[in-house]
Amino acid sequence: MVQQNNPLHGIKLEEIIIALEKEIGWQEMAIRVPVNCFKSDPSIKSSLKFLRKTPWARDKVEQLYLDLIVSK
Repeated sequence: MVQQNNPLHGIKLEEIIIALEKEIGWQEMAIRVPVNCFKSDPSIKSSLKFLRKTPWARDKVEQLYLDLIVSK
C-alpha cells in the first residue's frame, strides 16, 4: 500500500516528539495531551515508551504535530 497521501509517512515518532518539544515545550504538550509522560519528569525516552503502547495518546500527539508543525 502506498503512503503518498499520509503526511506522517517517513516521520518517526521520536522526530514528532522532538519537534513538538522544541515548538511548544513539555508543559504545553501536557496541557494539549494530558498524559503523565508529558507532565511528570518528561523525557523523550519515557514518552516514546508510553506512546508506543497507547494508540489513543499517539493519535492525539500525531494530530497535534500535524496541526502545529505540518500546517505551517
